[in-house]
Amino acid sequence: MDDESLSEWADRWDGHRPQPGTRKAVPLGDGPEHGTHVDPDAPRGILEWDGHQWAPAGVADDQATAAQETSPQDVAERVPLPRFSALPSAPEPWRPTQVWRRP
Repeated sequence: MDDESLSEWADRWDGHRPQPGTRKAVPLGDGPEHGTHVDPDAPRGILEWDGHQWAPAGVADDQATAAQETSPQDVAERVPLPRFSALPSAPEPWRPTQVWRRP
């Protein structure tokens, strides 16, 4: 077993923790948390990580609004999309050079 110091373990553990200010959406209600595809029109609570715990930060009307509040949207806008004319044309299908018929 590999023994590591407490400071090394703490550094490794801190790498797995969310950064302060990170947000996530959770369904409102008494039931267990479930996937975002379950009841997408239900209101969602917005939680923000303050460095020690998830604290309530607001309420969203539905899953689409919650996704806008919790995920960085500017990252997808910076990705350049390919031009459709830049794609190669489809190759011609292979055809035998001689006609072959079953005997």
